[in-house]
Amino acid sequence: MLLIGGGTLVALSGFAFLAGLTDSIVGGGGLIQVPALLVLLPGVPLPALLGTNKLASSMGTSAAVLRYARGLKIDWRICVPAALAAFGCSFLGARAVSVIHESTLRPLVLALLVGVALYTWRARDFGAIHAPRLAEGPDVLWALAVGAALGFYDGFFGPGVGSFLIFLFVGLFGFDFLAATSSAKVVNLGSNLSAALYFAATDQIVYRAALPMGACSIAGAIVGSRLALSRGVGLVRIVLLIVVGALILKLGYDFLRT
Repeated sequence: MLLIGGGTLVALSGFAFLAGLTDSIVGGGGLIQVPALLVLLPGVPLPALLGTNKLASSMGTSAAVLRYARGLKIDWRICVPAALAAFGCSFLGARAVSVIHESTLRPLVLALLVGVALYTWRARDFGAIHAPRLAEGPDVLWALAVGAALGFYDGFFGPGVGSFLIFLFVGLFGFDFLAATSSAKVVNLGSNLSAALYFAATDQIVYRAALPMGACSIAGAIVGSRLALSRGVGLVRIVLLIVVGALILKLGYDFLRT
């Protein structure tokens, strides 16, 4: 059994709270939680760290979904098919890691994130008004496609998936930022649960760290979702730009270093 000191658990739990808070608003919790696990648990194999991250994230995302469901009218007709597609394809993405190296995706993801940031920054009214634009029938098909593509990506690589989901729910479906955030959390829950189950089945989760981190991620998700509901689309837009900017810097640094 891996021994983890009390101070290390407290630090990991603190980072999990911050990750849950950020992730519940626009995603990007992995930017905080994964580096914390890498630094504070240096002797643990990477797959076990990723499994620990996914279990803690799943717990926080579940709390965010419940909080948004109580405060907003979520379009379940679109979100449930997208979440189911994400659940199935996230598992396939996790299996594909052994076949395709994630470095092949890094330049494309970096370019897409730059595009998301520039468009969101320049289009001041982007995501300000909730005006669904797709007809019934095609919207479910598009939801399945979005869930499948980003679910696979989340299981395979992952950075920026929450931001991409929000951007697509706004740009493709015509949701405002708040409705897009709540919808993205439902889809993200599907992909997170699938990956967590995969890591659990292969015994690659450090439960001694994952469970207290998950509890703190739940607390962070509750605080973050309350902030988003009370402050509205303006807060989501600002945090989205900050998180996407941080992702661009991180992926750009990783790309230049390799």
